Amino acid sequence: MNNLIKIGNTEVTSKKIGLGTNKVGGHNLFDNLKDEDGYAVVKKAIDSGITTLDTAYMYGLGRSEEIIGDVIQDYDRSKLVIATKAAQDPDNDLKNNNSPKFLKAAVDSALKRLKTDYIDIFYIHFPDETTPKDEAVRALNELKKAGKIRAIGVSNFSLDQIKEANKDGLVDIVEDNYSLVHRNAESELFPYLRANNISFVPYFPLASGLLTGKYSAADHKKFSQYTEAQYTDLLAAVEQVRKIADKYEASVAQVILAWYMKNPDISIVIPGARKPEQVEQNVKALDVELRNSDYHAIDEAFADFA
Repeated sequence: MNNLIKIGNTEVTSKKIGLGTNKVGGHNLFDNLKDEDGYAVVKKAIDSGITTLDTAYMYGLGRSEEIIGDVIQDYDRSKLVIATKAAQDPDNDLKNNNSPKFLKAAVDSALKRLKTDYIDIFYIHFPDETTPKDEAVRALNELKKAGKIRAIGVSNFSLDQIKEANKDGLVDIVEDNYSLVHRNAESELFPYLRANNISFVPYFPLASGLLTGKYSAADHKKFSQYTEAQYTDLLAAVEQVRKIADKYEASVAQVILAWYMKNPDISIVIPGARKPEQVEQNVKALDVELRNSDYHAIDEAFADFA
């Protein structure tokens, strides 16, 4: 497997697996997080060969960025890909703000927290209701020309908003909710991204743990968004993955991550981790080279969720 990909039309390159860091310093999102675990997770990721760290202002209201900024001081910055996001305005009750003025200030603030002089990928985290999206992206392109960011991304945008943002062909990458049990992107979004050479990063790739194989029929209440019939079908699909995983002496999660890495529509998969041991397990997905037949069998097992 070629593990290096290029982001859109930029010179930013990444391995196909990175680290999602909402559990690094994300005290506002998760209970019982410890900063020392966050530091250990980021160190373990880099020491394990992960080069892409995906963070956001909203992960701890800057705390995740601060932890990453501290850790990367001990590493070669040029070998790392730092992705962050902003939209929530701390001066306006965290309401989404895509105005050029806000985005420019948000990049400068993120640079300080990350203790670096450039951000490899900067995403508009959520759309606001008023700013023309092409205007917002043009502001980011000014920062790109100035060397403060290297790639322009949008996250949680509808397809129409992505098209508006990309009026001038300046969008390099999109991050959105996608997994084998949440496949809406396949019908319209992926064809547009392919046609415009825009990279794609899925968040929630393991569907909040559903695709790790650790849940059973007794856990349906934790996933009430699925009917009982859907949940039963989902567990059956996971069991099919488990049989495939056994052939590779891998875990269900590792095989699912390997499926994403083999999927030509996905650029980087960014599973999160609360503890360094989880990082170690996720990185092992790089060792799983799925046969085409197994890739298609997994695709078929989750076909009802497309």
